Amino acid sequence: MLAGPLAPARSLPGSRRLGRRAYWGRLVPALALLACATRVPSFLRPLWNPDEGFLAVQARLLADGGDLYETVVDRKPPLLPWLYQGAFAVFGSGSLTPVRVLAVVAQLLTALLLASLARRRWGARAGRTAGTLYLLASVGLNPEDAQAATFEVFILPCTAAAMWCADRRRWGAAGAAVACAFLVKQTGGAVLVPVLWLLYRDGAGPAAALRTAAGTTLPVLGAALLTGPAGFLFWTVTGSGSYASFTGSGPHVLTRAAVNTAILAVACAGLIPPVVRALRLTRTGPADLWLWLGTSVVAVSAGFHFFGHYYLQLLPPIALLATAALQVLPRERLVTAVLTSACCCALFLSWGALAPRSDLTHAQRLADTVARRTAPGDRVLVWGIHPEVYWLAHREPASRYLTAGLLTNYSGGRDGPRVGERYGVEGTWPVFREEMAARPPALIVDDSRGRPYRPERVPSLRRLLAERYVAVGEVAGAVLYVPARAQG
Repeated sequence: MLAGPLAPARSLPGSRRLGRRAYWGRLVPALALLACATRVPSFLRPLWNPDEGFLAVQARLLADGGDLYETVVDRKPPLLPWLYQGAFAVFGSGSLTPVRVLAVVAQLLTALLLASLARRRWGARAGRTAGTLYLLASVGLNPEDAQAATFEVFILPCTAAAMWCADRRRWGAAGAAVACAFLVKQTGGAVLVPVLWLLYRDGAGPAAALRTAAGTTLPVLGAALLTGPAGFLFWTVTGSGSYASFTGSGPHVLTRAAVNTAILAVACAGLIPPVVRALRLTRTGPADLWLWLGTSVVAVSAGFHFFGHYYLQLLPPIALLATAALQVLPRERLVTAVLTSACCCALFLSWGALAPRSDLTHAQRLADTVARRTAPGDRVLVWGIHPEVYWLAHREPASRYLTAGLLTNYSGGRDGPRVGERYGVEGTWPVFREEMAARPPALIVDDSRGRPYRPERVPSLRRLLAERYVAVGEVAGAVLYVPARAQG
């Protein structure tokens, strides 16, 4: 181990409580201010990426009485769509600002839990260090990945809470935190491995293991019952085989992995050197933190997609490992780590403030066109990967499948031969054809723009357009189709 928990000071219980209150009374406002500062770019645009758009459309449909995994579907568990739905119910669905505020709270909670873990193990200075280093590194990705209020941001407080509870032998609560992480996104469940390691290391016994198992399984079972066990199981576990396949996109995916790893390494330029230096001195480290980092690496790699926002899951264990390393290094190393991290944070915040907005501009142009050409009650089909068009245009999607990716496997970032009708999620095309026949969309927007899922490569969509629709115009490369009878 780099360092063990510090021995408690010999003081009266009352004085310890006062010291604890003073410590957190100073640290919480400081970390809250830092969390707000690092999330400023997130409020500078209405949307950061299609995932936010997808969640916004889902939440609006659910608020209108829809059912998850039936009226609208996704490969994700239900917790974040429900959170968006709740925010929309309270504040309205016209802005993501309330969800962005919740993302700030999520980052602050993560930092505070890491600070508490570090303080318990290595003392007061370590607590301040862990919370600060985490928040400084938390923006260290492409702004579309770091600033969006999407799944990984809300995984982080759950995974940190799981480790916090396990460190204090609160096994039932640790299991519940693991379940919450899983219910935000499946890969969040990877934190169960270091939790079980802590249970084993402490020799907690069968009763503790039973409490952990109950805490983990009962919330998941409850979510399955609320959404329908069959749909929950299919969309969160068994229906994503093609999405998780590596076949057909090797160079494309490996390039993305290398680029995002390099970006994260820049963000962690203040954290990685202390860990490397300390390992040279001690040859070891906190086993549970290394296990947490290792399982997070596996979670990032699962499915072989390596999108930038996946890498956020690595930051809590990296911040704690750096904090542990700094306890055995000279004090000037701490100053260097914090200053380097602050400079990197400023660099990424500048990137976020100045980032180009080409995708958002395209989606807004399409949304304006859709809103002009349709009435508020009309249903629309946007054939592409920008579900935010529905939300921006205030129009209902004509299909439960909000992107072409669910129907063609393109949503996994595939650019090779495994994109097309035959590679879509099992059972989706019969349902899609029924939807188009039962309630034909008043407008179809082909936003494929030459990508592998363009209608020429999708026979069912090609027939639908040829037999029942006519092209009436083009907007920024997207082709507009209306029913042929409307032109007659």
